[in-house]
Amino acid sequence: MSIVKLGDAVKVHYTGKFDSGEVFDTSEGSEPLGFQVGGGQVIPGFEQALIGMSVGETKEIVIPPAQAYGERMQELVQTIQRDQFSLGEMEPEVGLAIEMHTPQGNIPLVITELTDTTVTLDANHPLAGEHLHFALTLVEIAA
Repeated sequence: MSIVKLGDAVKVHYTGKFDSGEVFDTSEGSEPLGFQVGGGQVIPGFEQALIGMSVGETKEIVIPPAQAYGERMQELVQTIQRDQFSLGEMEPEVGLAIEMHTPQGNIPLVITELTDTTVTLDANHPLAGEHLHFALTLVEIAA
């Protein structure tokens, strides 16, 4: 029976939950997630958990922030004056995901707070700082 090793192409069904038990992502009801182990296409803790698994095996894991999206960094949260912020015709609203264009590339941001005079923008990944709980089922290995 073969087991997952670095370089293998795999397909896996998964359900991801927060500490609270709330599901944030799942492949249930759709195609399994396919990727190459070691290819950097998924978070490191997810890849590492699959190494050594065999087809049909199920595993439950908890991935700490350091092996997922990192810790939340307060310096990535900025509050600016509302008159310095424009979305053109769109009105800003809390939870709205936008991109800021810079010479180094596009930076994804989320509006986290609005007042009459300010807009607070967060460049942290939405899952930064979270311990991520996954139920994994290995569906396929293709060397």
